[in-house]
Amino acid sequence: MPQSLGKILVHVIFSTKNREPTILPQVRSELHAYVTGILKNVQCPSIQTGGTADHPHTLLLLARTRTIADVIEEMKKSSSAWMKQQGLRSFFWQAGYGAFSIGASQAAAVTRYIARQDEHHRRLSFQDEFRRFLERYGVAYDERYVWD
Repeated sequence: MPQSLGKILVHVIFSTKNREPTILPQVRSELHAYVTGILKNVQCPSIQTGGTADHPHTLLLLARTRTIADVIEEMKKSSSAWMKQQGLRSFFWQAGYGAFSIGASQAAAVTRYIARQDEHHRRLSFQDEFRRFLERYGVAYDERYVWD
């Protein structure tokens, strides 16, 4: 086959340092738009980006020539610098991330889920949400190292 083709959808979640609520409402939609631009620049378009004061979610289409680690590193590095330019000098992302593959048939549901983060987190903390993702995807983890 002379052409390489693929469609890999990835749901990415990461947190602010110590889950501090530093993504303030007045900058949140701009941050999400900025992250969308970062992803476009690395040929991994965002299908949906959203989140709350302490963590973003992104559903992206992973380019066949990119690694998820490199894409997330660029997302975090560039968006952190942008947040500092907005006057949040003490802004940092937590080390690490969650990246979960989804099937094309799940894209609409994940898009809705990301769009409704504020509503969702009135009932569930970030930590409980993240544990559910790890369990649902069968990811082995040690609680001592997930949050630091």
